[in-house]
Amino acid sequence: MSTSYTPPLERMRFVIEQVLDAPASWRAMPDFAEVDADLAREVLAQAGRFAQDVIAPLNGPADLQGCTWRPDGSVTTPDGFPAAWQAFVEGGWPALPCAPADGGQGLPQLLNAALFEMLVGANHAWTMYPGLLHGACEAIGHHAVPALRERYLPKVVSGEWLATMNLTEPQAGSDLGLSRTRCEPVDAAAPVVNGAAVTVTGQKIFISGGDQDMTDNIVHLVLARLPGAPDGTRGLTLVLVPKILPDGRRNGAWCDGIEKKMGIKGSATAQMRFEQAEGWILGEPNAGLAAMFLMMNSARLHVGMQGLGHLEAATRIASDYAQERLQLRAPSRPAGSGANTAAARGPDPIAWHPAMRRILLDLQTQTEGARVIAYWTALLLDEAEHHPDAAVRAQRHDLVALLTPVVKAFLTHLGHHGANAALGVLGGHGYVHDWGIEQHVRDSRIALIYEGTNEIQAIDLLMRKVLDRPGRLALLLGVLREEADTLDAQAEATTAGDAAGLARWAALLREEAATLERATATLQRERATRPDLPFLVADDYLQALGHTLLAWAWARLMRASLGEADAARRQRLQALCAHGRDWLLPASRWRWTRIESGVPELAWPGL
Repeated sequence: MSTSYTPPLERMRFVIEQVLDAPASWRAMPDFAEVDADLAREVLAQAGRFAQDVIAPLNGPADLQGCTWRPDGSVTTPDGFPAAWQAFVEGGWPALPCAPADGGQGLPQLLNAALFEMLVGANHAWTMYPGLLHGACEAIGHHAVPALRERYLPKVVSGEWLATMNLTEPQAGSDLGLSRTRCEPVDAAAPVVNGAAVTVTGQKIFISGGDQDMTDNIVHLVLARLPGAPDGTRGLTLVLVPKILPDGRRNGAWCDGIEKKMGIKGSATAQMRFEQAEGWILGEPNAGLAAMFLMMNSARLHVGMQGLGHLEAATRIASDYAQERLQLRAPSRPAGSGANTAAARGPDPIAWHPAMRRILLDLQTQTEGARVIAYWTALLLDEAEHHPDAAVRAQRHDLVALLTPVVKAFLTHLGHHGANAALGVLGGHGYVHDWGIEQHVRDSRIALIYEGTNEIQAIDLLMRKVLDRPGRLALLLGVLREEADTLDAQAEATTAGDAAGLARWAALLREEAATLERATATLQRERATRPDLPFLVADDYLQALGHTLLAWAWARLMRASLGEADAARRQRLQALCAHGRDWLLPASRWRWTRIESGVPELAWPGL
C-alpha cells in the first residue's frame, strides 16, 4: 500500500472541460484568449508532476521532523523544503494567476485553484508558504504607491520573496478591533498618507511563515494603529514591513518562537515581535482592514481548496486500502466477481462490505461535488475580474461574495470530517503514521479555524451576504432554476431512460431552490422579533446551503456524464450522483426543517 499522492487529473479535466465548459468562458475574455483546453491540460499535468514527485515525498518526513526555531529568531524548515521552493519558483508557479504586467503568467484563477488542490493533497504544510502570495500581490498591487510597488511586487510575484499576513494578537483573534500593535510616523511633520514611512511596535501570533529559510527576504503585511486613530477596526492601518530593509539592514521584525501544533508541523507558525520595525503605509491610513481583505478573501478561497485537497487524498487512501484489505465474508458480492457460489469462501475485500461501501460512496460523492463547487467559484472569480461586460463582472462579483464563505467553511468541513471517516476505513492502521491518513485528519483540522472560523463564515454568509443583500441570493436561486430548465430541455431531447433521470434532477433542484427561498424568508421575517435567531442557526444555514450546492453540482455532473464516451466512467459518475441524491441530500434536510419550524431560545451555559 503506497501513501504517495496521485493527482486526479482525469476527473479535474472533466470538471473543467465538460461540466463547467471553462474553455468557452475563457474565449469570451480577451485576457485569456490564448488559454484553451490543451494549455489547461498541460498546466495540470505539470502541476501534478510537481505535487506527486517533488513535495509529496516530503510530507510524512516533514510531519515528523517539524521546524526548528533558534534563539536568534531564525527558523529552519524541514529537509527538502527550501529546494522544493526553488523548484517551484523556477517553474514559474507562484506567478501563475498574476498579471503579466507584474511579471505573472496571467492564467485563470481556475487553474490556480486546481494547482492548490494538488499541492495541499500532496503536502499541506509546504503549501502554507505560498498560500498567501497571491493575496499579497493583490494587496500590494492595488494599494502600494509606485515606489513600493516597483520595489516589492515583482519579488513577491516571482516567489523570490515570500509574504505573511499579520492580524492576530494574543488578546485579539477574530475581534481585530482589539488590536494594540502601534505604528508611528517617522517624520511627525510630514502628512500621514499612503506610502508614508512609519515604525511598527507590537506582537502578533499564529503567523504562517513568520520566519523561514526558503527565501532571503520576507514581506510582512501588518495591521497596526496610528496615534489618535479611531477605536475598533476603523482605526487599523496596513503597513508593509520587510524582514530585510532596502539598504541591507536587518529590520526589527523578530520571530520569538514557533508553535507546537496538532498538524501542518512543517509550516512555521510564528510568534512575531515588531520592535520599532521600519515600514511604509500600504493604502489609506485607518483603512487597513479593507486593504487586508484582498488578502483574506483570496486566502479563504485557498483554504476551501485545502478542504478539497484533503478530502480527495484521504478518499484515495481509503479506497485503495479497502480494495486490498481482506476481512470476513461480505453478505453479497459484486456481480461478475466469480465469488457468488456456495462453495466460495472469504475473506473478501472490505470494500464489498455494506458499511464500508457506504462510507466510500459518501466520500467519493462528496469529493466529486465539492470539486465542481470550488472550480465553479474560481471560474466566477475569473469572470468577475476579466469579463469584458461590466454587468457580467458585477453579477459574478456578487456570486463570488456569496459563495466564498460557503467554499471556505463547507469544503473544509467536508475535508476534515471526510478524512476522519476515511481513517475509520483503515481501522487500527489508520491511527498510525505509516499509512498517512491520520496526518490528513490532523492537518485538515486547522482549515476550519483560520482565516475566520467556520462559525464566523456562517454568520458572515447569513447576515451580511444573504439577509442584508437579498439580491445575491436571488442570483443563486436563478442559477439553480436555470439548471433545472436545462435539465428539462435535455430530457426532452434524449432517450427515455436518461430523460427520466434528468427530469428527476430538475424537479429536485426546483425543490431545493424553493426550500432555500422559503427558509431564508422565514429568517428575514423572524429576525425583527428574534435578533439572535440568525446567529443561532447560521451554521445550519451554511451546511444546508452547501448541500443544496452539492445537489446542483451532482446535477451538472449527471448531465455532463451523458457525453462521456467511456462506459465505465459514465456509470461511475451516474452511480455517485444517484448516491448523493438518495443518501446524502435526505440526511441534510433536517437543517432546513430546523430553520423553518423555528428553534427554541438558547439557555445560558450553566443554567
